[in-house]
Amino acid sequence: MNVRKFIAATARDALHKVKELLGPDAIILSNRAIPGGVEIMAVAAGDMELIVPTPVNEISRPSDDYTVRLSSPTNNMPPKARVTPTPQLSPRPAPPIERHLHPPQSAAKAQAEIVPAEVMDEIRSLRKMFEQHLAGVTWGESARSEPVKTEILRQMLDAGFSPRFARELLAELPRDLNATEALAWVKGSADRSFLTINVENDIVDRGGIYALVGPTGVGKTTTTAKLAARCVLRHGASKVALVTTDGYRIGAHEQLRIYGRILGVSVHLAKDADELKQTLIDLQHKHMVLVDTMGMSQRDRMVGEQVAMFGNSHVKRLLLLSATGRGDTLDDVVRAYNGPDLAGCILSKVDEAASLASAIDVIIRHGLRLHYVSNGQRVPEDLHLPNRAYLLHRAFKGVPEVSPHRLDGLEPGLMMASAGSAMVAAGGRRG
Repeated sequence: MNVRKFIAATARDALHKVKELLGPDAIILSNRAIPGGVEIMAVAAGDMELIVPTPVNEISRPSDDYTVRLSSPTNNMPPKARVTPTPQLSPRPAPPIERHLHPPQSAAKAQAEIVPAEVMDEIRSLRKMFEQHLAGVTWGESARSEPVKTEILRQMLDAGFSPRFARELLAELPRDLNATEALAWVKGSADRSFLTINVENDIVDRGGIYALVGPTGVGKTTTTAKLAARCVLRHGASKVALVTTDGYRIGAHEQLRIYGRILGVSVHLAKDADELKQTLIDLQHKHMVLVDTMGMSQRDRMVGEQVAMFGNSHVKRLLLLSATGRGDTLDDVVRAYNGPDLAGCILSKVDEAASLASAIDVIIRHGLRLHYVSNGQRVPEDLHLPNRAYLLHRAFKGVPEVSPHRLDGLEPGLMMASAGSAMVAAGGRRG
């Protein structure tokens, strides 16, 4: 396929060149602004036929509702002669005639299998170029017809929200709002979908058995100590107990014991499900029991075993999510640790995150209830009930213009197009 590049001072001049060289039916593959003008990639309409290969291992001739199929590739007789052979000239029977309306499945499969890999690669490349071109056109048209909505979408993508969440949140945006009103409307819509606890349903006052779970390095042990200290301050050390199931990590049990000695609460080790069950029975008189677990990758097969370990008890799990994590990584974490006994989540490392958009996005989309926010290492000072206004303000905070992570020009449209293609591909794999 002969893809041509055209450069001119304006888009009109570039299109004129395309029409002169490739004809009025030329297909535009991409266009972009360059220093001093416009660059257009185009291909002649006739060249598109090159991506459709001609089958070579089977010759067929449809005639009304009949099809003649030859078994020998060396037979070069014209189709008409093969359809109406003369018995006097040859004692052999005529080729078999099959009556059907559609080619047999085996023939279709054979034709599909002979498509060369390089042709398929070129088709995929062309598809991507078309998608990018259409994304640019769509983004430009959207910017002209709905400038406020387009600007809010760009801000959300810049902040770190996922294209899906941004698209769903903006679906019902009123058209008569200015930029300030539109942003306030979007924040209000996100706020209505944001599930959190407050002073009235703080689990420290309600009590119960809670296991803190999540990947490595999110701060489970420190957060366990913060929750324990919070409960000790309100109900006394005798009402709290700590349990660890982390018998693998060096020093993990000892670290929790140090916190236990400082707080004056008992610390217990449960190596398996049976020991955990018996330990919890012994501690059933406590107001609150907090279980510190071993951190493991969300892709570790042991995550399922850990989830099952708490499945047959009265333990409720709290998932720790790091505010510094990428959105797709946090999605993986939630999917791996999800289950009916997952009571909600705790957002850690808030003080280390440049933006909270990805984390808030994941929490809202998965319908998780946010119980606490952790923003430091101090016990118990750096653990707070969620301040919804502050968290949403941080999530929607704009990216500085000098930031290398700020989307520019047509990039937001290309990002939305890529996200849409990924969703379609994922849907096809699931189907």
